[in-house]
Amino acid sequence: MTAYMDHKNLANEVIDDARAREITDGVHRVLDRIAAAEEQAGREAGSVRLLAATKTRDIGEIMVAIDAGVRMIGENRPQEVTAKAEGLARRCAERGFSLGVAGAAPDAAAEHIPFHLIGQLQSNKIGKALPVVDSIDLAEKISRRAVARGITVGVLLEVNESGEESKSGCDPAHAIRIAQKIGTLDGIELRGLMTIGAHVHDETVIRRGFSHLRK
Repeated sequence: MTAYMDHKNLANEVIDDARAREITDGVHRVLDRIAAAEEQAGREAGSVRLLAATKTRDIGEIMVAIDAGVRMIGENRPQEVTAKAEGLARRCAERGFSLGVAGAAPDAAAEHIPFHLIGQLQSNKIGKALPVVDSIDLAEKISRRAVARGITVGVLLEVNESGEESKSGCDPAHAIRIAQKIGTLDGIELRGLMTIGAHVHDETVIRRGFSHLRK
């Protein structure tokens, strides 16, 4: 169990007014910046979606973010999903939302708020979360689990565009081959590519990686 989970109650649903205002203001600032970036780039309004990383945040904090406009949440530890899921699902249902893993069939009558897994996935945690994959081997393991359960799992292929050894992801030169192989697997739907920008201050270098991934 992760250390912070020993002293923080992630199932807590109570939040004070000052913290709620802080979260709400932060979400609104980010959404405003996204809208401005869409307009500047000539993209359709709403075409860029915000996924809020909610690691270490409790149910009360996450629900304030959802009330402020967040419609996708990401966790990088399946045990956190387990600790929060029941309470979050109940609170979301009170607001007319359904909550579940991305790729699951949502309740058609409710707006769906998916859980995404962000970060590296351990093989023994495959059954607990929707993963980002960076190799054929991991995709095949997920495929076998999905077929056994009779489900289809949506995945993203991570590409290490920056070339940094500290980052996971496949070599860009192999991305097309791996994507084609994933496309042949049962129980998996490849929904796109993802990368993490280079850890540098030069925005030109960061943008170059995302531009190459798009191509």
